[in-house]
Amino acid sequence: MPLARIGDIVRESPAGVGAFNVIQLEHATAIVAGAEALGLPVVLQISENCVRYHGALAPIALACLAVARGAAVPVAVHLDHATGRALVEEAVELGVGSVMFDASALPDEENVAATADVAAWCHERGVWVEAELGEVGGKDGVHAPGARTKPHEAVDYVARTGVDALAVAVGTSHAMTTKDAVLDLALITELRAVVPVPLVLHGSSGVPDDILREAVRHGMKKINIATHLNKAFTGAVRDYLAGDAKVVDSRKYLRAGRDAVAREVTHLLGVLTG
Repeated sequence: MPLARIGDIVRESPAGVGAFNVIQLEHATAIVAGAEALGLPVVLQISENCVRYHGALAPIALACLAVARGAAVPVAVHLDHATGRALVEEAVELGVGSVMFDASALPDEENVAATADVAAWCHERGVWVEAELGEVGGKDGVHAPGARTKPHEAVDYVARTGVDALAVAVGTSHAMTTKDAVLDLALITELRAVVPVPLVLHGSSGVPDDILREAVRHGMKKINIATHLNKAFTGAVRDYLAGDAKVVDSRKYLRAGRDAVAREVTHLLGVLTG
């Protein structure tokens, strides 16, 4: 299937869109397999931290693009939390069709200026841009449990930057391994009513399934999930190795991790579209 555009997926989906972070190739193939099980579109996300792990963007980005093109469902590839202009430009050159530019560690005016510049450059090349309002402390500060996005500031930020989607702070936090985040559903409703672009929920791994459903119903559109899949992958690998102390073929235990991720993606996409 031709590589999908995230804007089309978000626009055409009547429910929430699952965006899952990739670390290894096994994650990419598992995420697509999980989406194919339900016949639903999905987004493969590559974070700046993932790029740092691999030592370069090209190997993992080209692998994800190949997996996406070979899928039986629409799959988009997205650069997540890029803090530098150079990484954005490299991703676009490689064929990645959407980016999340994270200037949230900058003072507000610098964030707006940098994000608007990146958005204009990307739009000239047909690339979709996601961003978030700034708060000193970077992405973890923006998405600390107590952080909240003010609706009037969100509207102003979108108008001044021209971004295509906005990540908002409504009660989640990155890297949560427990599902006990408390979302401000009333704020989501308020934001949805005034912000003219799709809303994005970062740190969704810590949100219980029933609250994720409610978040989508109240107006969240793109739902980012990473840590939850890593937890499933690691748990399955750990169980496999505990059950077979003599195994040396990495395909065997990595397959267990891959299968666990695929099952979780199928489950989570069902939650977001249920």
